[in-house]
This record gives sequence, C-alpha cells and structure tokens, in this order.
Amino acid sequence: MAHPLSSLGIVHTAISLVPLAAGLWAFRRAGRIDPRTVLGRWYVYGMSASVLTAFGLSSTGGFNAGHAIGILTLLTIVVSCYAHRFGALGNLRDYLETGAMSFSFFLMMIPTLNESLSRLPPGNPIGNGPDSPPVQTAILVALVLFVAGVLYQFYRIHRRRVPPARPAH
Repeated sequence: MAHPLSSLGIVHTAISLVPLAAGLWAFRRAGRIDPRTVLGRWYVYGMSASVLTAFGLSSTGGFNAGHAIGILTLLTIVVSCYAHRFGALGNLRDYLETGAMSFSFFLMMIPTLNESLSRLPPGNPIGNGPDSPPVQTAILVALVLFVAGVLYQFYRIHRRRVPPARPAH
C-alpha cells in the first residue's frame, strides 16, 4: 500500500498543481512557457514554491534524487528567466530560454510521475517507486515527448526568423 501523504506532502502537492496547470496552459496557448508572460510567471513562482516545499520531503530521511532534481530545476528556471539578457548569445537566446523552460517542465514530470504512479490508484498503485517498469516507461514517454516538443519549438523559432521566400520573376 502507498504511504500516506504528510501535511507538508499535501501542501506540496497542492502547490505543485500551479506550475503543472500553468505550464500545460502555456504550451497550449503559445507552444512554450514564456517567463515574461502572466502564465510564465505563475509557472516560475509555482515551480519555485513547489521545489522549496519538496526540500522538506524525503522518504529516505535525507538528501535524495528528488532534491537533486529540484536544485537542477531551479537552476534551469534561473537560466531561462535570464537568457534574454545574455547578449553574447545573439539569436540563440530564444532557443536557450525556450529549451530551458521546457526542460524544467520535463524535470517536474519525473517526480510527478513517480509519486503519482506509486500512489494511484489507492490500494493498488500502478508502480512501486522509481525502479518499477511502469514508472520508468512513463518517464521514458515523457522524455520522448520533451525531445519532440523541444525540436518542434526550435523549428517554430527558426521559422519565425527565416524571411519569406521572394516570388520568382
């Protein structure tokens, strides 16, 4: 049987719904999470609060892989939020911002899938931790979707920059 959620676990789960919803909504509306938009700010603030509350959670009693993913997620968000200020990158800034923000969303999906599949349905969870085949399969699917999504996002950025073809005379 799955372990019950602690009070902090319940708060963390509720907070974590904010970046999940904001990220999905941003992908649906704009094809990306832009940290300069209202949805992007909800995502950034929600993700930051989610990661910070996760630091108080540990099934092993200390620092674990989930905490490392949280630190990497925060670093990725910081890079994304400040990417447009890296003038030396020129046109690569949009790619860095978009790729980093999408990567932070993928990173969020790793513990989300693990915890969800290890707890649901109650009484007979689909998975039983990060090493279980259903959890690993779900994370692999998320990775494939992330790579395909980022490639599509990069294609869209590239297409915005390519001038339209001139008609032949």
